[in-house]
Amino acid sequence: MVSVTLSEASRSRSKKVCVIGAGPSGLVSARELRKEGHKVVVMEQNNDVGGQWLYQPNVKEEDPLGSVPTNGALKVHSSIYSSLRLTSPREIMGYSDFPFLAKKGRDMRRFPGHKELWLYLKDFSEAFGVREMIRFNVRVEFVGEEDKNEDVRRWIVRSREKLSGKVIEEIFDAVVVATGHYSHPRLPSIKGMDFWKRKQVHSHVYRVPDPFRNEVVVVVGNSMSGQDISIELVEVAKEVHLSSKSLDITSGLSKVISKYPNLHLQPQIECLKDDGRVIFVDGSWVVADTILYCTGYSYKFPFLESKGRVEVDDDRVGPLFEHTFPPPLSPSLSFVGIPRKLIGFPFFEAQAKWIAQVLSGKLSLPSSDQMLQSVADFYRSRDLAGVPKHNTHDIADFTYCDKYADYVGFPHLEEWRKLLCLSALDNSQENLETYRDCWDDHELLQEAMQSSHFTNFNS
Repeated sequence: MVSVTLSEASRSRSKKVCVIGAGPSGLVSARELRKEGHKVVVMEQNNDVGGQWLYQPNVKEEDPLGSVPTNGALKVHSSIYSSLRLTSPREIMGYSDFPFLAKKGRDMRRFPGHKELWLYLKDFSEAFGVREMIRFNVRVEFVGEEDKNEDVRRWIVRSREKLSGKVIEEIFDAVVVATGHYSHPRLPSIKGMDFWKRKQVHSHVYRVPDPFRNEVVVVVGNSMSGQDISIELVEVAKEVHLSSKSLDITSGLSKVISKYPNLHLQPQIECLKDDGRVIFVDGSWVVADTILYCTGYSYKFPFLESKGRVEVDDDRVGPLFEHTFPPPLSPSLSFVGIPRKLIGFPFFEAQAKWIAQVLSGKLSLPSSDQMLQSVADFYRSRDLAGVPKHNTHDIADFTYCDKYADYVGFPHLEEWRKLLCLSALDNSQENLETYRDCWDDHELLQEAMQSSHFTNFNS
């Protein structure tokens, strides 16, 4: 890895920093930036903290397939559905100094519902005084470089107050983009999709199963959400057909399909027909009322004008040095929360610390050329490993998280945290319907609760 050194040339200096988004990555970024003495303004388009975890039940105004309007702004940010529960145990999810504890009078389950994580984020923002830095109901419409001074890069941030419509333009020394990556639907390209006359929706706007009562539903995508939603739909739908890229499924999913006679596993879709038929690649077909796409999400930054220096190419955001800094624009522009498939909160915290300390001069980045070469090497390694471009930021590697932490002297992931994560994953693959409530990792859990992460925390 490219080395990052302490900066001797520059003493700690305060910057005016705009953080876009008050979700898990934006909140911890704001805290770490203020710790380093920066003046922080967080701009949040909704009326509370939480980002993705701020549940939005009303999706009537959103396009069923999440098509983006001309201004590039979706009406609904959250893709959380009503019954969603965490897929990881609460013990592994907390920030380093703020464990995600079960609280009396709230959802005390190890795998709680989405509201409990939102309440945790509210608790965090209040405990560390983050809320006072946030402007709510403010949508960022434009971020671009100021042209006045070539020696010092500064950023124009134009925002609009959602209630009054008032537009504000400000200058910041740095911008941290923390807008999440589960809002803009990613859709497959299927022959006949544009002309199919029946209902097509993306899981971004799925909230409850009732609208699908007595319907024949084809669920596209065998992701965790695709599986969860399919299991929920079988209780009300006439038939549920889960279309998967691979028919080589886990034993957990196999058990569920055996249990429910109206749940069927299907291969990928070949095409859609005007008469309502959904034709699968093996030649079989069903007449469906609805197609529900659980096909993931894309990265989009409609407000960012980077003059081509940061682009999204088939969900590869880049070039980004360690998924964080665009070399030509660093360190004044950075991204938190781009990587997926990792233990998010501790990683976001490490990112936030790194950004804050680079901006204050405590740490310095390699040269732009070195960073670009590092990105090129990373892309090449992903290509050689056969990783599709759209999965560039899917990390799924504890070792990488630990190497990243070394940049800023952040502690490595605790062994118990890694093992609890793997234990939950293994259990979900064997016991898809019950893994959140039945587990056998009691010794690991005891080890976790006796660790300093929990014992040092004074609640």
